[in-house]
Amino acid sequence: MLLNEDLSRRTIVHAAEASWVASPSAGVERRMLFRIGAEQARATSIVRYAPGSRFPRHLHPGGEEFLVLEGVFQDERGDYPAGAYVRNPPASAHAPGSDTGCIIFVKLWQFRRDDVACVTVPPGEGRMRPPAEGQQTSRVLFDDTHEEVRLDTWPAHAPLHLHNPRGLEGLVLHGDFMQDGERFSPWTWLRLPPGEDLRAHSGPEGATLWLKSAPLMHATVCTF
Repeated sequence: MLLNEDLSRRTIVHAAEASWVASPSAGVERRMLFRIGAEQARATSIVRYAPGSRFPRHLHPGGEEFLVLEGVFQDERGDYPAGAYVRNPPASAHAPGSDTGCIIFVKLWQFRRDDVACVTVPPGEGRMRPPAEGQQTSRVLFDDTHEEVRLDTWPAHAPLHLHNPRGLEGLVLHGDFMQDGERFSPWTWLRLPPGEDLRAHSGPEGATLWLKSAPLMHATVCTF
């Protein structure tokens, strides 16, 4: 399966408007954003676990990165409430599920071979960095010089300008922003090729974005 596989193109998906697609495990559904491959794929998705649903234990040859959007995600290592950010490196394995139900934003098979750190950032934690002009806060969840993952917030009716020298991916978590007459509401996912800055204006509730700055080609040239 190929979905939004051309990393050289600006890509926008209003995921809140998409249909849920069943996974191989009962009670687990997905809204697919990016995909190269079948069930074992390089993929970016929003995944919903019904209460009591689980995936059997499985391996992540290319690593797994996720942010819990709603509810409590669980595996044998513990519980991850909304706002938790986790990186499970290549060759890690687990049996994920949720007793009460949850929704996560997850990226699979998009790690470099030498990215072997296991990272868990609880909700509200991370390194605060000086916000850019017009921002309220910027909180770094992960940074290894190759890529940076952070949560940025803007106040209401503020200009947004994100520099993008190496490739930028984002997910709107709260609030919204407007760009060229298009509204980017919660769960809108965007991917911009290197050199294409994001210039927009936040809405009346401001905006909070999950952002990853990294060379986008990692998603296609890595082999494991």
